[in-house]
Amino acid sequence: MQHPMDLSGKVAVVTGGNGGIGLGITKGLASAGCHVAIWARNAAKNEAAVQALQGLPGNVQAFACDVTDRPSVDAAAAATLQRFGFIDGMFANAGIGGGGRESFLVRKPEDWGQMIDVNLYGAFHACQVALAQMKTQSEQGRKHGRIVLTSSIASHFGTAANEHYAMTKAGLTSLARSIAVEFARYGVTANALLPGYTATEMTTGLFDNEKFVKAVMPRIPQRRFGSSDDFAGVAIYLMSDLSSYHTGDAMTIDGGYSIY
Repeated sequence: MQHPMDLSGKVAVVTGGNGGIGLGITKGLASAGCHVAIWARNAAKNEAAVQALQGLPGNVQAFACDVTDRPSVDAAAAATLQRFGFIDGMFANAGIGGGGRESFLVRKPEDWGQMIDVNLYGAFHACQVALAQMKTQSEQGRKHGRIVLTSSIASHFGTAANEHYAMTKAGLTSLARSIAVEFARYGVTANALLPGYTATEMTTGLFDNEKFVKAVMPRIPQRRFGSSDDFAGVAIYLMSDLSSYHTGDAMTIDGGYSIY
């Protein structure tokens, strides 16, 4: 009898799955037997991720993809289907951070636009392509679809001088809930992950700031920042049959920061 957390035979896409939280999700899924397609732009990081995850039960492949460009997303989807045959899960994780802390009063329109292009349009393109495939699969009897959007606890807090980032992350949480309602009839669940302060390449500069660390660490009950591996377990659960009735949720993974 197959263990309910065994993902053998399932196929997931992880955008931005070659590093940071995305790599942790990819590693977790593949360790449970899921085949994983990484969609990301950096060819060198793609290859490094594939090599690092060789030997896991699930097969990991990487496809060059710019999620802000619809033809690129369509090409990655076609390549994924050619390689694996299905798309059962879409972990729309690719995103950018706010960068320098500038006042809202001097925020450049191009900064605002770039944040929307990557964090919102990127998720739109990836999810729309995946949902079309999941709907077709459901009508053919493969009634198992999973949408997981990487949001942020920034969507719950006042985020001074980083409003454009927080706004896009709040949008992703809302998108997950709306997808959950519209596509439930096809066996699709949709949830958002809300990471807290997590050590990745994107946050290196932040965590190098001693003043920031001294201010934030006492507010984390577990007294540590998150790591990419902290997202493996929840990814496996959400991809599994055990989560079939768990949808429309915003799942906070922050070591207790937001409740303390």
